[in-house]
Amino acid sequence: MENSEAMALTAVLLAAAGDLTRRINDGVEARGFDGRPAYGFAFTRLAPDGATVTDLATHLGMTKQAASQLVDELVRKGYAERRPYPGDARARLVVLTERGWACTRAAEEAAADAVRAWVEVLGEDEVRVLRDRLARIAPYGPIRPAW
Repeated sequence: MENSEAMALTAVLLAAAGDLTRRINDGVEARGFDGRPAYGFAFTRLAPDGATVTDLATHLGMTKQAASQLVDELVRKGYAERRPYPGDARARLVVLTERGWACTRAAEEAAADAVRAWVEVLGEDEVRVLRDRLARIAPYGPIRPAW
């Protein structure tokens, strides 16, 4: 593959990822939740069993201080709460609240809407092939933004 072809592929993949992130965030906001895309990336780590701030920082590729500020924001907005960490009195477990779970469900609905738009363009079979091929290239997370 020529360098120019590789750059073109890179550009369309990044554009698709950015567009998908924007569509999901817009859909979440349209369903009555406020926030920013970073919340969704954090929610993927907090669900289903919670995480420490250190775990979240590692998942998001940010400092513990930045992750702590993000958790403060999520707690303030009612999406998450801090609980005692089992077995370590010094640590706190950050878990989603019912509002956080509702926001997660709204993001799932918005993601389905975004993918339906792809199905309209490519067809259902092609979207499945795309998913399967991309999964071969990048089968594991973490799902996080490119800060």
